Amino acid sequence: MDLRRRALAHLVMRLPDPAFWRGKRVLLTGHTGFKGGWAAIWLTRMGAEVTGLALAPDQTPSLFELADVENLVDSHIADLREPAAVEAVLGGRNFDLVLHMAAQPIVRTSVEDPVGTFAANVMGTAHLLQALRGRTGLKAMLVVTSDKVYANDEAGRPFAEADPLGGKDPYSASKAAAEIVTASFARSFFEKEGVAVGTARGGNVIGGGDFSRDRLVADIVRAARAGEAVVLRHPEATRPWQHVLDCLAAYFVLLERLASDPATPRAVNFGPRPGGPQVTVGELASLAVEALGAKPWVHRPDPASLEAKALAVDTSLARRALGFESRLDGPAAVSLTMDWYRRQGVGESARALCEEQIGLYESDR
Repeated sequence: MDLRRRALAHLVMRLPDPAFWRGKRVLLTGHTGFKGGWAAIWLTRMGAEVTGLALAPDQTPSLFELADVENLVDSHIADLREPAAVEAVLGGRNFDLVLHMAAQPIVRTSVEDPVGTFAANVMGTAHLLQALRGRTGLKAMLVVTSDKVYANDEAGRPFAEADPLGGKDPYSASKAAAEIVTASFARSFFEKEGVAVGTARGGNVIGGGDFSRDRLVADIVRAARAGEAVVLRHPEATRPWQHVLDCLAAYFVLLERLASDPATPRAVNFGPRPGGPQVTVGELASLAVEALGAKPWVHRPDPASLEAKALAVDTSLARRALGFESRLDGPAAVSLTMDWYRRQGVGESARALCEEQIGLYESDR
């Protein structure tokens, strides 16, 4: 606990405002996923009235089920790739705010199923935006994309919001395409209706409750619980690691500003604090296995992998325009994450653990 509090103590940065969210009608897509589950818990904690729209969870176990997210929100299981299904869920409902997080989020899955990835991440976004046109009372929408939307030359420099979009793997390309789709809908339709539409380009997120396939922390936890060593493909790769609470706080703060200030940037990077050390996959894995008392990781190269070796984003716009900066450094984020898994693994309530960690994050205002 002391480590986590020290990581938070010296920062006086903007946090989500519960008074803003109280009573707001929020459409949250992807509420059955890892980040979506945390978002549903935090939004309802702040008093928002949340409608969830997503596929059924594809993880076993899942945070959605462990934390009983279904009974926190007005939950609807539907496929964004099917416009009729989206229309059926939204019906005559009106919303104040929309947070679109539903996606196919895994790079290796995108290589196995590129068409399905484009259908979910590009056309799913287009179907949602089309269904939301002309909604009474809608103030702002935020579409979550990725730090991987940039044309990555592997130079290792942090990418800024004005850098060219690209993507050499289907996941990255689909998220870059979702940026273009979102901007086109915003300019053609929503801005004329007085609805602010933005995108959030977040870094690699870690936190308790992620049981996804091919995710580093989830793989480490599965291996530790099975008494095995986790296998790393690229221990030398660097990523802009960010705790799920920092990531969600950034989304909430950006949505608050989009709803209230027309000058708010329409695309913003979020990730670790500028100037902090670059943390490799191997370094993060070492911290994690030590915290869990698990076997050391092993390296098994994958020469066919399309994953970028170096990835960093410039988050100075978030600090300058929003007054937001991540509060948890790498060791603190890993400590908080592994504490969640340790305690959940011995029977503590997943919902209670999420609530406790959200409360800790909020406590230093």
